[in-house]
Amino acid sequence: MGNLLGGVGFREPSTVEDCDSTWQTDSEPEPEPEPEPEQPGRPRASPAPDELAEAAGAEQGSDSTEATAKPKRSFYAARDLYKYRHQYPQNFKDIRYQNDLSNLRFYKNKIPFKPDGVYIEEVLNKWKGDYEKLEHNHTYIQWLFPLREQGLNFYAKELTTYEIEEFKKTKEAIRRFLLAYKMMLEFFGIKLMDKTGNVTRAVNWQERFQHLNESQHNYLRITRILKSLGELGYESFKSPLVKFILHEALVENTIPNIKQSALEYFVYTIRDRRERRKLLRFAQKHYTPSENFIWGPPRKDESEGSKAQKTPAPPASGQNSQTSTHKKSKDSKNSSLAVHINNKSAEEKKGAPEEPEVTDRPSTEPSSDAARPRNTEDGDAESSNSQSEKAVSNPAEKKESASPPEKDEEGESHNKDCDNPGNTGSHDDTLLP
Repeated sequence: MGNLLGGVGFREPSTVEDCDSTWQTDSEPEPEPEPEPEQPGRPRASPAPDELAEAAGAEQGSDSTEATAKPKRSFYAARDLYKYRHQYPQNFKDIRYQNDLSNLRFYKNKIPFKPDGVYIEEVLNKWKGDYEKLEHNHTYIQWLFPLREQGLNFYAKELTTYEIEEFKKTKEAIRRFLLAYKMMLEFFGIKLMDKTGNVTRAVNWQERFQHLNESQHNYLRITRILKSLGELGYESFKSPLVKFILHEALVENTIPNIKQSALEYFVYTIRDRRERRKLLRFAQKHYTPSENFIWGPPRKDESEGSKAQKTPAPPASGQNSQTSTHKKSKDSKNSSLAVHINNKSAEEKKGAPEEPEVTDRPSTEPSSDAARPRNTEDGDAESSNSQSEKAVSNPAEKKESASPPEKDEEGESHNKDCDNPGNTGSHDDTLLP
C-alpha cells in the first residue's frame, strides 16, 4: 500500500455494507471516504503487504473446504476492492509522482524484471505454454500486471498516475500487455477471442480447468489481472472474463471451487455497479443452494416492501373517525331540536297573555324566557333558565363525555398502524465503486 502521511487520515469503511454500493440506485454516487483527523504523532497503521497477501490467499483459497457451509461476506475483500474502485484513497503519494517508470521500461523491453533478470520478450516467447514455469514462479506476475499497491515481490514497483498515463500512450507497451494477458488466459484454459475482450474455452480447457480448480492460489492472480486491466485502460475486458468464469463455475460446474472467489473478488473489481448487478443476478439465478446466495440486494429493500403491504390498515381508523363524527352530528341534531322547541314555546307565549303560573309549567317552558328581553333583576327567571339549559344540554353532554374514549381508541389504533410497519423488517445487513 502507499505511504501514509502522519496527522491526516481517512475514515475507512467498517462494515461490508459500507464498502458495497452495488445495489444503490444509479443516480447515487458511490460513497466517498470521509476525512478523519488523527492524533498528532500517531499515524494510522496499515497492514504489511505480505500480511494482506496472506489474508487474501487464505480467503480465496478456502473454497473447497467451505463448499458445503453457508458462505459469508469477507470484510477484507470488500474493503480491499472498495479502495481499488476509489483509486486507493489512503495512498498519500503524489498521484503524479514521477518515479523511475520501471513498469513502463520493463514493458518497453529496456530492463528485465527482478529478481529473475528476465526481459518481457523472453517471457512472452519462451515462457508461453510452459505451464510448470508459470505455475511455480511467483515473481513475474507483479511485473506483468502492475498495480498501485505493493505485492509480495518488493522488487516490483507500484504504478503511479503519471506512469499509467505514459503507459497508455505507448503502443509498444500496450501491445505486449495484451500478449501477456492472452498468455495467462491460455494458462488458465481460456482463449481471448477478439479486441472487445470476449473469451471462450481454449483447446486444452479440460486439463487446465482441472488444474485451475485445484490450484487456488491462481485465484489471487486472476484478481490481480482484473485490477491491472482496469488500471491500464481495459476496464471493458473484465465483465466478459468474470461472466465466463461464473458460467463455468455455476452452470457447467467445471471449476466449482472458484465460485466463492469469483463472487467475493472478481465481480467487485468492476467499477460500474450496473455491470456488477448484471453479473450477480446471473449468479443468483444459477447458484445452488439458492438460499445461500448472499450477494443480492440488502434486506432493507425487503423491509420496505413489507411496509408497503401494511399500508391498507389505516382505513379502519378512518371508519372509527366517521362513526365518531356521525355520533357528534347526531348530538348536534338533538341540541338543535331542543333549541327549536324553545323557540316555538317562546312564540306561543308572545301570542298569549302573561300568567303568574308560568314558573309552574314544565321545565321546557321556562326556557322561553331566553327569547324575552334580558332582565338582570329577575333572579328567579335566570336561575330557572340555567336549570332548563342544563336539563336540555344534559343528553348532549352525556354523549359528548362518552365520545373522548372513542377518540382515544381511534388514536391507539392509529398508533398501532403507524408502529407496526416500522417493526415489520430488520436491517440485518445492511451490498456492490
